Amino acid sequence: MVETITAEKLKEKIENKEDFRLVEVLLPGLFDEWHIPGAINIPADDMKEIAPEILKRDEEIIVYCKDFECGASMRAANTLLELGYKKIIDFAGGKKDWIDKGYPIEK
Repeated sequence: MVETITAEKLKEKIENKEDFRLVEVLLPGLFDEWHIPGAINIPADDMKEIAPEILKRDEEIIVYCKDFECGASMRAANTLLELGYKKIIDFAGGKKDWIDKGYPIEK
């Protein structure tokens, strides 16, 4: 089962400089428009090929996509679990929840 995290807790982890990888799983064009500070981009459909090249199996990985209705982050989380990654967290609210709260973004 994949753990979830709220926007508030994610913001706190970022501010506290906790050790984790933040991965936006949307297509590169959407990532380039804006993303959560510190995020990297691995589209959900490319997770199986790209993740082993840049993510460590023992690190904490938080995935996110567009909003609560978007299923891409959970699909990516399940792919990572299938690949043997241990600590996967889904920020289900995604970009919409983040920006609705007025949190900082990167372009």
